[in-house]
Amino acid sequence: MVSYCASSSNINPCTEQICIIALHSCTSFPFQYSTKEGRIQRRKSMNDLVFLAPNTQEPFTTSKVIADRTGMNHRRVKEAVRKHEHEIRSFGLLGAYATESSGGRPEEIYRLNEQQATFLMTLLKNTPIVVDFKAELVRQFYAMRFELYKVQAAKMERRPVRVSMTDAIKALPDSPHKAMKYGQYTNLAYLLALGKTASQVRKERGAKKRANASDYLTAEEISLVAEVENKIGVLIGIGMSYQEVKTSLMEGRKT
Repeated sequence: MVSYCASSSNINPCTEQICIIALHSCTSFPFQYSTKEGRIQRRKSMNDLVFLAPNTQEPFTTSKVIADRTGMNHRRVKEAVRKHEHEIRSFGLLGAYATESSGGRPEEIYRLNEQQATFLMTLLKNTPIVVDFKAELVRQFYAMRFELYKVQAAKMERRPVRVSMTDAIKALPDSPHKAMKYGQYTNLAYLLALGKTASQVRKERGAKKRANASDYLTAEEISLVAEVENKIGVLIGIGMSYQEVKTSLMEGRKT
């Protein structure tokens, strides 16, 4: 299952918030090690280890996620990143961003792609908690890559549907407000498919005002929007006004 974390304007996963798709694994791996056995006793969810922000980029995790889910000090994880920065950069761009920590001071967090995270994990001691984390991280990177493939396929399937709808709008008689109809019908499609407009999706998921809202959707959500856009294009084509289209589709949802 794939869903979104709540969001803000800053990239800030898990302990903070981020405009991302976060993977919720089908299996939960709470940490519960007996101190009697000399192991760490923790109860932390293994969900939300890997993210996609936006869905046009590769999946990633962060140094903060690694620290929080392995019980390590975040400073030590960042020290390992800086110490092996050359090797880590050989696997791709090493991104970093600042966020406010619990103490109110800015905290630097590294963003790591799958290869970078895998390399970093080889540097950690294989305690039981780290081994469990490594296994789940591998699962979630694989699942998120699969989600990315599904997103790409859904976008390709949506493209001709979207073009058909915009062509139908383009064919409408000229009017002073015709240009606004593209956004109006797009928001209607999102509202009927997802229960929120494209503008609300962007705000909720931390995207910029002019960002493409579909870049912050799951594959399933993209398909739902395309389904409604297809209906909108047909109804415009037979001469219905915006209000008639809206009323027709709203009534269709009730039946």
